[in-house]
Amino acid sequence: MRRRLRTVFGSVIFLLWAALGAAQTEPGIIVPGASDATRADATTNITTPAAVSPASPATAKPEPWRLNIGLEGAGKPGDVSVAIQLVILMTLLTLAPSLILLMTSFTRIVIVLGFVRTAIGVQAAPANQIIIGLSLFLTFFLMGPSIERINNEALQPYLAGQLSSSLAIEKATVPLKAFMLKQTRTRDLEFFLQLGRFPPTRIEDLPMRVVIPSFVISELQTAFQMGFLLFLPFLVIDFLVSSVLMAMGMMMMPPSVVSLPFKLLLFVLVDGWHLVVKSLVESFR
Repeated sequence: MRRRLRTVFGSVIFLLWAALGAAQTEPGIIVPGASDATRADATTNITTPAAVSPASPATAKPEPWRLNIGLEGAGKPGDVSVAIQLVILMTLLTLAPSLILLMTSFTRIVIVLGFVRTAIGVQAAPANQIIIGLSLFLTFFLMGPSIERINNEALQPYLAGQLSSSLAIEKATVPLKAFMLKQTRTRDLEFFLQLGRFPPTRIEDLPMRVVIPSFVISELQTAFQMGFLLFLPFLVIDFLVSSVLMAMGMMMMPPSVVSLPFKLLLFVLVDGWHLVVKSLVESFR
């Protein structure tokens, strides 16, 4: 360790000495111990700046690089500046998972698929990643018409410069609002209107802060109803297996160990995944 420290300190001292030596050889600097002629030349170079010829373009110092970031708006009336648009974009990217979860069909699909796995009794198959991925792609499949409408009515006109950002956002919420209202129960809308003490309001004039929570509550209730119906056949199998084991005197045998193969066999024979996905897709129509 001491040898390494000595080596490091020696290198630093050598670099400092080399830098001082290079500075002493530069023109126009008086070096201690130099001759009088050298000092006179150096003094002349320092004290008579007017005698120095103007620098040629080849020897002139280049201007430093400069980075300019403009935050000006597009110059259109009613449009916001680029800085505010960036803030809005970053906010939307941050809230994108919540928007996908709460304003689309993702909530109902992922809850029902989770109930299917729990009803069968297999906790690790299919894995959470598979359930979430399948729910996400089914969401894209079901939300395809709404996404196309948003692209045609809001995104493309905004990119073409025909709409301002605020108007594009307003037009983009129209298809989502129509989808959510179609899947929301009337009593859930009335419930949140009463909580917010809103006056009698038409359906098309309902604010999003009323539509979104009403849609989420309605989706949760629908998903739990579908999950209850999915549990019934598997619950019957559990009852039958438990009764048979009790009759045979095998009370120490866990019923889930015996019922699991029968539930898997039933699910495969009736083409369970096909029926579940078909029921989910048709429930939104």
